[in-house]
Amino acid sequence: MVSQPAQFRIVLVSFLAAAIGLVAGLVAYALYKLIGLFTNLFFFHEWSTTFRSVGSHNLGVWVILVPVVGGLIVGVMAKYGSSKIKGHGIPEAMEAVLTNRSRIEPKVAILKPISAAIAIGTGGPFGAEGPIIQTGGAIGSLVGQVLHTTAVERKVLLACGAAAGMSATFNTPIAGVILAIELLLFEFKSRSFIPLVIASTLATAVHMQLLGAGPMFQVGAMDFGIPHALPFYLLLGPICGLAAVGLSKTLYWVEDLFEKLPFDELWWPATGAVALGIIGYFVPRVFGVGYDTIGDILNGHLVWKILLVVMIAKFAALVISLGSGTSGGLLAPTFMWSAAMGGLFAMVANYAFPSAHLSPGAFALVAMGAVFGAASRATFSFIIFAFEITRDYNSVLPLMLVAVIADGIAMLFMPNSSIMTEKLARRGLRVHQDYEADALTQATVGETMEKDAPFISVNTKVGELAERIGRHDPAVIRRQALLILDAAGKLVGIITRGDVMRALDKDSSGAMTVQEAGKTHLVVTYPDELVSEAAAKLLRFDIGRLPVVDRADERRVVGYLGRAAILAARLRRFNDEHVREPGWLTPSK
Repeated sequence: MVSQPAQFRIVLVSFLAAAIGLVAGLVAYALYKLIGLFTNLFFFHEWSTTFRSVGSHNLGVWVILVPVVGGLIVGVMAKYGSSKIKGHGIPEAMEAVLTNRSRIEPKVAILKPISAAIAIGTGGPFGAEGPIIQTGGAIGSLVGQVLHTTAVERKVLLACGAAAGMSATFNTPIAGVILAIELLLFEFKSRSFIPLVIASTLATAVHMQLLGAGPMFQVGAMDFGIPHALPFYLLLGPICGLAAVGLSKTLYWVEDLFEKLPFDELWWPATGAVALGIIGYFVPRVFGVGYDTIGDILNGHLVWKILLVVMIAKFAALVISLGSGTSGGLLAPTFMWSAAMGGLFAMVANYAFPSAHLSPGAFALVAMGAVFGAASRATFSFIIFAFEITRDYNSVLPLMLVAVIADGIAMLFMPNSSIMTEKLARRGLRVHQDYEADALTQATVGETMEKDAPFISVNTKVGELAERIGRHDPAVIRRQALLILDAAGKLVGIITRGDVMRALDKDSSGAMTVQEAGKTHLVVTYPDELVSEAAAKLLRFDIGRLPVVDRADERRVVGYLGRAAILAARLRRFNDEHVREPGWLTPSK
């Protein structure tokens, strides 16, 4: 049962999460409008916050300069404001959790959304979700820094802000919660889950109030072709996995190229923007977030030639622009080119197998969830995400199948990193994204303890014990500490070798008894206690071993728990995972 103070802290953090969720929802809306404002100013010379497609501009060849202007502004902001605004947002939030005890600079909460709005509003091929996740995380972190919180509570508040930002951007509350768990928290506990749900729910409510309650993409009824299309989904899975690996490898390869340029990094975003402008001049659909194009792909409105061009152009524009160190989200553009890939796959399959009758929109939806899930190693999040943005339950089965196959393929080629963690890995940080219950929380002290506790009689003299240690008496030489028992076998204390040495320093004759020399105010553990709880006592009191006693009679010793026994519990978990046991068809020799 959770103690009262811990319960109170959960309630307090939940109230803070509610406030963070509301604020993050409003910030997401403000960012959405700010992107619309900059888009209208730079491409249409109008003062309006209405979200509109860049493809209808009348700038002609001059459109090439618009992203360059945005790149120059972002470069200056990154150089003289904060370098943390560079990138797509989620790795930066992860870095704050892993290296800075969930502390994010206050100016990031201001500069990140503004820089992202400028980058996207001047044609950057990005989404708003990464920046708002980082901004929401910064808001949560700031709340945790202003108030009297622990590092773990601050991490939860940061994750609440990130989940709220994700939920408010796409109207996807479930995916927002799961994404925060998979990429920021690496835990599933009441102390984090309850605040996350509250923040995500309220942020989504803000989205529904200000932008409507419908799904992100309005699509018609899709035929996912289950079960006759299953062979094609099985083939799509590896393709999505390889595409995810290709995205990560190419993006960081481009980053490496920019780092080799002979001029200051202030100019890198503008340099990348030149390439973006040229690509966008010929393929205007690459400019901006591309929600309209994603909708067209999901509804099957684009022919195969356009899908091919969009897939290649958006991919190239994304990796060049983001690799140059500008600010913007990775999710929406990846959705766009991977959806084009999925739709194109279905069209090619229909051409090769005329009787297949595959739906390009259905395969586009499945591909966009699978590719980003595999690239980010957050597969579960994006299975749910792809479902939430369409609200079509029929998508779940093919999404699950293709996404896990893609994730498996990506894991083969990138076993220790993902597109979210590669940047951190290059800085020497290892992010363990596979999480499970600690082995020490799965074992009790009674299962782990030594049942034959090492003991010594209460009347033994320190000199006698020292003599036994000196002649390597097997009963005492292997022990750093001995339990002190009285004539009735009841626990009265514990004595360590350090206690023996200190007693001899005081009285070289060794006449002092072990009870006088040892410790009588004991920290104990119980057979039904978890090993993790016992280990926490060792750390808290800076000791190396614990007597295991009966709860009904704390002087009755039933065992002994030291560090070696605790490590043995971890070894058992390791053996369970790695040591193969004989089976029916492979008996032991």
